[in-house]
Amino acid sequence: MKLNNTLTDSAVLEELGKRLARARIAALLTQAELANRAAVGKRTVERIETGKSVQLISLIRVLRVLDLLDAFDTIGPEEGPSPMEMLERRGKVRRRVSTRSSRRSGVSGPTPTSWHWGDER
Repeated sequence: MKLNNTLTDSAVLEELGKRLARARIAALLTQAELANRAAVGKRTVERIETGKSVQLISLIRVLRVLDLLDAFDTIGPEEGPSPMEMLERRGKVRRRVSTRSSRRSGVSGPTPTSWHWGDER
């Protein structure tokens, strides 16, 4: 079944579970072996394969063992800086983001007199 936006959440989970079960079988692993290698419980593998909800970290561990983690690269390209950002920074990589309110008001941070220890009266 092709995954698309018309499918319900449970239908998508079931299809993903079936695909992961096929990948596990193709890798010649039992559910217990996969669970052991992924450091998750066997019940977690069962839940994934039957289309039940699991924690994202458990799914990532299972995908890593099945060598399927790189499939997420097809979701969208890795985002990089825009050409204008590169030109403005002249190759420097942005390291932090200011809050929206400080960008709008032009405030760069607290003034030296705005902070107090609390014991001044």
